[in-house]
Amino acid sequence: MGEVKVIGSSGSLFCTRVEWALKLKGVVYEYIQEDLLNKSELLINSNPVHKKVPVLLHDDKPVVESLVILEYIDETWKGYSLLPQDPHERATARFWAKFVDDKCVIGSWQAMQAEGEAKAKAIESVQELFAFIEKQIQGKKFFGGEQIGYLDLVMGWKSLWLSAMEEVGQMKLLDPEKFPSLYQWAENFKKIPIIHERMPPQENLVNYFQGGLNYLRSLATNKP
Repeated sequence: MGEVKVIGSSGSLFCTRVEWALKLKGVVYEYIQEDLLNKSELLINSNPVHKKVPVLLHDDKPVVESLVILEYIDETWKGYSLLPQDPHERATARFWAKFVDDKCVIGSWQAMQAEGEAKAKAIESVQELFAFIEKQIQGKKFFGGEQIGYLDLVMGWKSLWLSAMEEVGQMKLLDPEKFPSLYQWAENFKKIPIIHERMPPQENLVNYFQGGLNYLRSLATNKP
């Protein structure tokens, strides 16, 4: 099926979900670690609009944006199915995937960097979002049913990246008492061997988020 490469960053949850999908499909690929502070010509030429990772190169043809890449992988390599076969279920999975990336991931980042009264409000807002996800996973082992699928890969950041955000932000977002089903899903998800082996160490993620937070605060401090 041609040569496959992934341009990514080891701390990025968006890049890791692409690797998980390729692993589930049994696709052999080359991983190209990108220096996000000194972006390569390969990244800029492959994704000239956003200049962001991840980028999937399939026979040197770029596919960008992690959700788009997941669908491309599912359509290109048969075997293990990521998206449901039923059109309505497929559309529903896409809706919640976009909800997670646009609302939950960004909201958690904002809660991590907020301070004082703003932090309490940000945590409350994120937990209101998590309540919607809690309802989607109730009574299920995985979002994909008995096996992990597209939406599980998109949600996968909650299994490790979220705990790093919580540590850096000195907060608790995924409260097991408020979200028992979602919490149990995260525990089940990270125990899957193919998932666990592609998870970066917790310490690396804490450093990753702490570095990003320090950078943003330094910019705010140095504003004229």
